[in-house]
Parts: sequence; C-alpha cells; structure tokens
Amino acid sequence: MKPFYFALALIFIMCASFMVMAQDAKKPFSVRWHGQSFIQIETPGGKKIAIDPHGIPAFGRPAVSADILLVSHEHDDHNQIEVLDGKPGREFRGLKAAKGRSQEWNKIDEKVGGIHIKSVGTYHDAEQGLSRGKNTIFIIEAEGLRFVHLGDLGHDLSDEHVKAIGAVDVLLLPIGGVYTINGEQAKKVITQLKPRLYVVPMHYGVPGYDDLLPADEFLEGLANVRKMPLSNELVIPADLKAEAPIVAILHWQKTAGVAIPVPKK
Repeated sequence: MKPFYFALALIFIMCASFMVMAQDAKKPFSVRWHGQSFIQIETPGGKKIAIDPHGIPAFGRPAVSADILLVSHEHDDHNQIEVLDGKPGREFRGLKAAKGRSQEWNKIDEKVGGIHIKSVGTYHDAEQGLSRGKNTIFIIEAEGLRFVHLGDLGHDLSDEHVKAIGAVDVLLLPIGGVYTINGEQAKKVITQLKPRLYVVPMHYGVPGYDDLLPADEFLEGLANVRKMPLSNELVIPADLKAEAPIVAILHWQKTAGVAIPVPKK
C-alpha cells in the first residue's frame, strides 16, 4: 500500500505545482500607443480593444487588429476603422449617427465576453460642444483592471463625471491642448480620478507632428515619470501593486514597438 500512497502524494504535488506555474505564467496586459489617441489594449486572455484609430501619415501605418473597436467621436483622426487589420468583432461608437454638433451620445453599458464597456458623455470643448461637439469617455473593465480612455476631453471634469467614471487603474489622458485639455488641466484630472497604477499621456505634439502642444507643460513638476524612448508598448502585470501611479511616456513608432516589461512596485 505504501507505494500507492507515495504515488498519490506525488501526483498531488505535481498537480499543485502545475497550478502554481499556471498562475505565475498568466500573461500581462499590454497597452500600445500609435500616436494621437489611437490605443490598443490587449488583455491577458488575448482579447484586443482598439480605440480611436487614425490614418495620420506622420505616424505611419502600424499593424493593429481588434476584437472590439471603440470610437470616442466622429472626427477624422479618431474614426478611421479602415486602418485596422480585419473587421472588429464588435464596434461601439460614442456618438449616434448624425451630422455636425447635433450628434447625441450613445449610452453604452455592455459586456462582450468578460469585457465590460461603459461610456460617459462629455464635450470636446469648454463650451458644451458649441465649438467642437461632443466627446465620449470609455471605461473598459477586463480581467480585474479598469482602463479609462478620455477621448478628446475638452473641459474640466465635474463631480458627476468623476462619480460616473468610478475607480481607475490605468488612465489614458489627452494633454496637448489646442483641441483638448492642456497639461495643467490634465494634472487636475489626475487629481480628480486618482488612477491607481498608470497614467498614459496621449494626443500631444511629437517630432514630425507638431499640431498640438508637446508634453513639456504636463511633465513639469510631475513625480514618478517613466520615459520609454524605445517602445510604444506598456506591459502591465495583472497583479501589479503600486504606491503611487506612474506616468508612462510611450514612444510611438512606425513599426511594432519592443515590449519593455515594467517590474512590480
């Protein structure tokens, strides 16, 4: 009988070790920035969410696929679905089909598999849409993390907006002024939303595309800034802990970026 119990114990140990290895091997999240507000989020389960695709020549034509497409508003530098590789399985547009400033928000609160997509209506300017129309904030909840993409937010957030957005793990934040909030306003938004892990700036001027203000004003005086000059990809372990959010400055590039894993805090 002893060999039997020994074999049983050995099987139990092997199964337990396999389970631990499987947990340790869980893939991280990836956030890839392709210039402007064009973001691709990939979950540990391999699902890809593309947000606000554009076709601006200065940023090249990266190979980006999507299971889910989100479009914050219908300006040409945010809604170019044809730049994606293949057709997304699901598509959510923050504004209803209409012309000009008469567009109304789509109220989105849906689940696609294990991914929860929610929208919060805002404006593209500080005049309740009179200059540039409406904008949509997207909240994406997947596998334990909440990502918030602010689109072309053009004004300070109200208390009602902050409450509707809720908890934030990763904040995708426009900072370039001109058509959105500027660096100083963006800092205020960080204070309001209190992201837990990361702030990823977007929609700002870069070499070769200087229609917007550069990141300088936003970065001045900020702590916990991590510049990633060799990569357009931020790798986020699913169980990452952080004492304070890190501001991750990604480098857009015309070819696929090289992932640089971020160590646990």
